[in-house]
Amino acid sequence: MAVTEASLLRQCPLLLPQNRSKTVYEGFISAQGRDFHLRIVLPEDLQLKNARLVYADTCFSTIKLKAEDASGREHLITLKLKAKYPAESPDYFVDFPVPFCASWTPQVNSPQSSLISIYSQFLAAIESLKAFWDVMDEIDEKTWVLEPEKPPRSATARRIALGNNVSINIEVDPRHPTMLPECFFLGADHVVKPLGIKLSRNIHLWDPENSVLQNLKDVLEIDFPARAILEKSDFTMDCGICYAYQLDGTIPDQVCDNSQCGQPFHQICLYEWLRGLLTSRQSFNIIFGECPYCSKPITLKMSGRKH
Repeated sequence: MAVTEASLLRQCPLLLPQNRSKTVYEGFISAQGRDFHLRIVLPEDLQLKNARLVYADTCFSTIKLKAEDASGREHLITLKLKAKYPAESPDYFVDFPVPFCASWTPQVNSPQSSLISIYSQFLAAIESLKAFWDVMDEIDEKTWVLEPEKPPRSATARRIALGNNVSINIEVDPRHPTMLPECFFLGADHVVKPLGIKLSRNIHLWDPENSVLQNLKDVLEIDFPARAILEKSDFTMDCGICYAYQLDGTIPDQVCDNSQCGQPFHQICLYEWLRGLLTSRQSFNIIFGECPYCSKPITLKMSGRKH
């Protein structure tokens, strides 16, 4: 097991590994003005084969292990051992798009009551999600993803630029990653309506044997803007009201339908603007008013995102 000593030695610089496998540490620590000789032998549980220990606190109650999947992606699991371990399961934290629930038998001598068992289940879960991460990585590498800006491994949604002020938001099922994802378009009506028509007309062409990206190209009859040719700034425009691109973690997702205008706005900015106009009217969750730029009619359908 390749052990990272940095965190341990930073806190206890006189505590050094005594063997090649680094399962035994010996040295001195200082406490309350006195020096104490200390020898630590890791429990057999912690001697995990093929695991990379990237962090362990001085009490070995918090442990972080790293694993690499078949595509070379690195994944981290954080384990927090409780006072009654191994009679009680440790807490564990992973960056997965689905819940990770490791089986644990609360018996001291049970083979399942070990970190080895949890780590093995962690590896199996990583393998089961490989196809999902392959799909998401292809999208991240070959398209301009507007949101999220730095997607974690648990993120299942992507907002992908299709052109100037038009994008598609997809939600991929981690268990069936090559099936047709949930889709909706963001942009002016005169731009997104033809895309919606193509999606409905060509949905029968979706082939689960192909990648999500290739299927989207075939169904929408488009080529996604290439990262090698265009810059992200070619698809990102500041909000026409607050003059910022990012606002509380969101980017402009409302666009004036006037083809001569096409100014984008944050939903909350447009909501506050329309609410302040005497000429605006509201019907349920839809507000009707005028564009701040061209004064043409603009419609805002409210959602929970404004909060």
